[in-house]
Amino acid sequence: MQHLFESLKKNKLFTGIGEELINEVAQNSIIENFKPGDIILREGEYGDKVCLIMRGRVKVVKLADSKGKILMELSESDFFGEMSLIDLRPRSASVVALTDCEVISIPANYFDKLIHLQPQLIINIAKTLSERLRTSNDKILRDFLEYEKEVTEQINKLNYLIDITKRVNSTINLDELLKIILEIAIEITNADRGTVYLIDELTGEIWSKVLEGDEISEIRLPIGKGIAGYVAQTGEIINLEDAYKDPRFNPEIDIKTGYRTKTMLCQPIKDKNGKIVGVFQLINKKEGTFTKKDEEMLSALSIHASIAIQNAKMAQELVNNERLAAIGKMASSIIHDIKNPMTTIKAYAQVLRKKVGESEAIQLVDEVIRQIDRLVNMAQEILDFSRGVSSLNFSKIKLGDFLDGVIAFLSRDFERNKIEIEKAIDFDDEVEIDVDKMTRVIFNIANNSRDAMPEGGKFIIKTWREDDFFYMQFTDTGKGIPEEVKKRLFEPFVTYGKKHGTGLGMAITKKIV
Repeated sequence: MQHLFESLKKNKLFTGIGEELINEVAQNSIIENFKPGDIILREGEYGDKVCLIMRGRVKVVKLADSKGKILMELSESDFFGEMSLIDLRPRSASVVALTDCEVISIPANYFDKLIHLQPQLIINIAKTLSERLRTSNDKILRDFLEYEKEVTEQINKLNYLIDITKRVNSTINLDELLKIILEIAIEITNADRGTVYLIDELTGEIWSKVLEGDEISEIRLPIGKGIAGYVAQTGEIINLEDAYKDPRFNPEIDIKTGYRTKTMLCQPIKDKNGKIVGVFQLINKKEGTFTKKDEEMLSALSIHASIAIQNAKMAQELVNNERLAAIGKMASSIIHDIKNPMTTIKAYAQVLRKKVGESEAIQLVDEVIRQIDRLVNMAQEILDFSRGVSSLNFSKIKLGDFLDGVIAFLSRDFERNKIEIEKAIDFDDEVEIDVDKMTRVIFNIANNSRDAMPEGGKFIIKTWREDDFFYMQFTDTGKGIPEEVKKRLFEPFVTYGKKHGTGLGMAITKKIV
């Protein structure tokens, strides 16, 4: 009883109240104990008691949603539950224990008698309510200012995203687009540098363009290798405060360039369906480490970037299709225009062959006939490629004889260009091939080699057999092909260092093989 009496004396509700009355209240009150999470008073119920906190802390909660809004927290010497007894209305909030609590409960009927007998209690309640109102007003103002700040940030973020959308949709050139996307990613994360990788589903790699000196080159990594490859495979976000502590980090580039990677944010680029189409890799945030906000901004950029990338690829495919259609129309016109004169020339050559007696002349006439057929077949081949038509006419021949004929034709052109043909023929037996199309394959490769050796050089033809397969390998001593061209060598219209040609030669070569 003495413990209860002392707690009542310390409570705000009984400030200025005589000990005799406090002692009487102690005799008409009970002590209740609550554990953390227990609901002491429930919103919507009518009041049956006033509670004074002897020990512990509670929160007053407005259950406007499933989580509830905390209006205030109360601790020792505070009281609660009085308003429902004064205005005789249901409780407007719930009170929940935050810690183990010991609470003095004064029954409603006795409390009603007290406030009529002792006006000081009304004054104490009014003072406490005034304090709570001031505290509540300050909290509301702080919440409003915080909300205003949050709304302003969201509006600024929305405007920024609108600007980003405009920027990523400003071009349909894929190389330019990737550069723009990377610039935006670096800008929104305040990174020092970064890379945007795209997934190549055909090769199972991620690839990107990087600047090395004055040249742009293409880099490729297997999906699953390194941090970027891991993100491409799993779709996880990797945010590192120290990249060197992660065993997946490959320090080779740092060693090669002298650059030191510290912080890193690696995040998937996903389309609207959640499919991973690429990876952001941002390195060394200029101040501090990469944050959740950086991750959120990259996620927002990801959707717009994936749509723009898809549009760029579709636009390129459309352009290629239109160019193929134009070339097909041109090829069709050429075939129509040259077929009759070529047929006439071929007929004259065949008549001439019967009249010449020297074997060397016959070989020359035969070569004229073969080249007429090759010219017509080449034009037809371009037409078929543009239409997507593909057919093969296999025949059995000796590989050695076939190569001798090809080399005989190439040698005249190569001699004029100071190019030596070297043979390493380890297999020349009978094979089954489409002679015309395989001739076209070798001519396409040989012509590219010739153009790569303007000062002369060597063109090596090698053959060998393994199991049931025969192999032909062509090597030259030319200047080589840059990596970014090499990776796209067999795409239509890709050409390098040539002033002539359609850019279809290697695409046709791959299709035939």
